[in-house]
Amino acid sequence: MNPFAYHRARDEQDATATAADDGTSFVAGATNLVDLMKLGVKTPGRLVDITRIEGLDRIERTDDGGLRIGTLVTNSDLAADPVVRRDYPVLSRAILAGASGQLRNKATTGGNLLQHPRCPYFQDLAMPCNMREPGSGCAAQGGPMRLHAILGTSAACIAAHPGDMGVAMGVLDAAVETARPGQEGRSLSLEELYRLPGERPDIRTVLEPGEMIRAVVLPPPPGGTHVYRKVRDRASYAFALVSTAVVLRLEDGYIQAGRIALGGVAPRPWRNPHAEEAMTGEPPSEALFDRVANILLAEAVDRSALGRDGAPGFKIDLARRTIRAALWQAVERSEGGAGKTAGEAA
Repeated sequence: MNPFAYHRARDEQDATATAADDGTSFVAGATNLVDLMKLGVKTPGRLVDITRIEGLDRIERTDDGGLRIGTLVTNSDLAADPVVRRDYPVLSRAILAGASGQLRNKATTGGNLLQHPRCPYFQDLAMPCNMREPGSGCAAQGGPMRLHAILGTSAACIAAHPGDMGVAMGVLDAAVETARPGQEGRSLSLEELYRLPGERPDIRTVLEPGEMIRAVVLPPPPGGTHVYRKVRDRASYAFALVSTAVVLRLEDGYIQAGRIALGGVAPRPWRNPHAEEAMTGEPPSEALFDRVANILLAEAVDRSALGRDGAPGFKIDLARRTIRAALWQAVERSEGGAGKTAGEAA
């Protein structure tokens, strides 16, 4: 590991001003950053520790009935919070589908949203990677790859956002509050926060130098039945090949409102409003859910290969089947949970 300076921030102003210098990274739980530093993939010259800043570890109700989650709230505390479990069960389920209990005890809300992709080519210094070294190429293109994206990619990068929590946050219409050095912070939706790779996959978010996430804000709970479905290579502690977060509200056999977000298939949690509009007012059916999947995957491109023969990748078909299964799971739970709260039905 390369040498680095360490600064423990007193408050948000101190943290953002110090981190505005080139080569500086914020650190809290460090469950992702330290691993990359050990590999030599990330070499910050200074770490700014924000763990002692007061007030960033709280979960609070907002005036409109939503929830404000401080950036330092650990994944364990967030998943176990009684309000989250009752009103936003898809979020609790997504977090628990992620890392081990030990990692959840350290990983923070803000850090989880900003974690780096787990692309093996990104982590291997012997391989060209545009995210690690712009202009060097993308070794994942056309090569054996499982943790790759099929939506929102470019010729420069096919790495997927690896998180579970962000997928649930996306389906819940979460926004992030930021703090910026020398100026007012801002509020960003998750879609606004993440940048698609384009020609510069090394710039993964719109956050400016020194800008940090202060909190994640959830609007009032959407109700309905919440489902989080994750497909992975092993039963636990593995990143998603495909994941799906669904919130579905049925009345009298018709879908009154439906939301769906995909994980493991794009550089950010992926939603398409047209797919959700297609469900509104319709009775659940195979044809309907096929249409929803087709809309979500209409622009999907699988640039990876499986095996030495260069056979096409598997993700588009896997994503389509996972979407249908998650939607039917939500329907079955909704029909079997009439009169229950969203948390009980999930």
